[in-house]
Amino acid sequence: MPVIYRYQGYRFFFYSNEGDPLESPHIHVRASGKEAKFWLVPEVLLARNDGFDARTIRILLELSKTKQQQFVEAWNDYFA
Repeated sequence: MPVIYRYQGYRFFFYSNEGDPLESPHIHVRASGKEAKFWLVPEVLLARNDGFDARTIRILLELSKTKQQQFVEAWNDYFA
């Protein structure tokens, strides 16, 4: 489970085994037993939320948009 970015206790990561066939690039975010998943292409969109409130999701979405290129590059480097 490579961690790509950390921000105020939130871990942005992807799982080493992302399905067969491989899913589209995305990032998981986890903190305090909660987790969300964001698609990264063609744009950053919330895929799933398991426990975060709406305010936190907005913050995580904005962070994911800001780091989108970095996250996609890390995904491609790892799964290439």
